Amino acid sequence: MTFKAEINIMPHKELLDPQGKTVAKNMKNIDIDNVKDVRIGKHIVMELEAGSLDEAKANVELACKKLLANVIMEKYEYTVTPS
Repeated sequence: MTFKAEINIMPHKELLDPQGKTVAKNMKNIDIDNVKDVRIGKHIVMELEAGSLDEAKANVELACKKLLANVIMEKYEYTVTPS
């Protein structure tokens, strides 16, 4: 079966997000003054073949832990659905 995984990876809240801080600071340059904070992460969409939903989730979990996210600095969450 084919599955679609949507993965969101964000820096831990305790860590500085320099890219987000730069974007937040420069919002006033485009006349947006009410932004308090910006956090920037990654959104990954992946299609994969697996025998079951549980197998697909296990593969996505492994990919996140071993390749896609730096678990020391980032947290991740995902959904896996049949496609």
